[in-house]
Amino acid sequence: MIKTLSASLAAFSFALTMSLAAVAQDANYSNKNALPEIGVVASDAISLDKEMIVGDAVMRQMRGQSPVISDPVLDEYLQDLGNRLVLHADNAKFPFEFFWVNNDAINAFAFFGGHIGVHTGLMRRANNESELASVLAHEVSHVTQRHIARRMQAQQRSSPLALASLIGGILIAMANPEAGIAAMQAGSAANAQMQIDYTRSNEQEADRIGIAMLARAGFDPAGAASFFSTMAEEYRMVSKPPARLLTHPLTETRIADARSRAADYPRRFLPINKQFELAKARIKARYSFEDDYAVEYFKASVDQSVQRSKEASMYGLALAYMRVDEIEKAKAIMDKLLASDKSNLFYLDAMTDIYISMGQPLNAVKMLSPHIEHNPRNQVLALNHANALISAQKYDDAISLLKDFLLVKKDYQIAHQLMSEAYQKAKRFSQMHQSKAEVYALYGAYNRAVDELQYAYNFAGDDHLQKQRIRARIKQFRDQEERLERL
Repeated sequence: MIKTLSASLAAFSFALTMSLAAVAQDANYSNKNALPEIGVVASDAISLDKEMIVGDAVMRQMRGQSPVISDPVLDEYLQDLGNRLVLHADNAKFPFEFFWVNNDAINAFAFFGGHIGVHTGLMRRANNESELASVLAHEVSHVTQRHIARRMQAQQRSSPLALASLIGGILIAMANPEAGIAAMQAGSAANAQMQIDYTRSNEQEADRIGIAMLARAGFDPAGAASFFSTMAEEYRMVSKPPARLLTHPLTETRIADARSRAADYPRRFLPINKQFELAKARIKARYSFEDDYAVEYFKASVDQSVQRSKEASMYGLALAYMRVDEIEKAKAIMDKLLASDKSNLFYLDAMTDIYISMGQPLNAVKMLSPHIEHNPRNQVLALNHANALISAQKYDDAISLLKDFLLVKKDYQIAHQLMSEAYQKAKRFSQMHQSKAEVYALYGAYNRAVDELQYAYNFAGDDHLQKQRIRARIKQFRDQEERLERL
């Protein structure tokens, strides 16, 4: 899987970054007499608009070629945590998107247009929410300081091929850090040394700004140094460092600097965060552990006399039971948890899956309905409600709900997949193919998307208005492809 992913990203990143090199070179000629835009760093290397276009293209490629997790509950938690930090960031010019990658390596990364990926392995090792938040704050700082764009700007005096190698290495490093580092250092010795020096400078700047952001957002500013120490201790005797240490070099000086910077702010001794513990349990139960081991792990955790969060251990055990089809045991646990916290999204999501597995989707609809009335566009509630409605054969209700949801989150993959399923079961095949086209477009597979729209066109019959909409969408997809080629 890693080899396939790396090769695919390598090919994509080379094509993309050759275009970026051309962008930078063109900017060097066309903007040499232009005044820089006040307040926008490195705008002569790549404009904010083009950075967002490139970021969108990379995100589509990652959805199709890497193990990006589409999990409404985890997505909701991570996006909320990220937004709390971005609210206190300076120079935030993008609508940030935080997402999970199913990879047990300790790593996180940022790229063009405010996209920040977090590996599940990093969450599994974080001891508290402030440690996780410190990593997000660091990556947000890379974006707000436009470090990739600034590195492009610094490379403008070099050849376009050297610039392509640099940015290509950054993109490859998202999936395979060792290959990415090798790609970034594949140029001349002087060029490689400049890249290393620039990386050190960027890391110092992201640490400084990230810790300040962490403190302003109400987290413990010592979270960064604490997480650095955890990583350093865990890998002190290991010859092969983890992914994050390859892409974010960790030295004793950097740990000391983080402690020194954190000392400038008051410590915050925060209580254990229940949402953090539930998210961590979900990652262990659904993504990190094998089925049988997950059951044994959470059984032992529940039986411990001293626990960080008994509710999280019980929740993890319920998810583990669901994976091995012991639904009744899972339901018994979730009944207790829901009785104590009726609005908890983690619990509502699990109970919806339990009711559907038991062939009782109407019970899920009944459970979710009052919550939907108060929060109709929450992604966890809306998507679980739609799934339950589809299972209950209430296809029109599900379609109506999903249409409203997609007005707000038009790029949410699961929503389009559920919409396609609802249309298929309702035997509305033209709309089904249109929904499938949207899924392919989210992967950047525009040719496949156009094929689906052509199938949709054939099923449209005499509905001329629908045919006109399909033709317009085909043109939009083709325009998007051409726009990327013009970069």
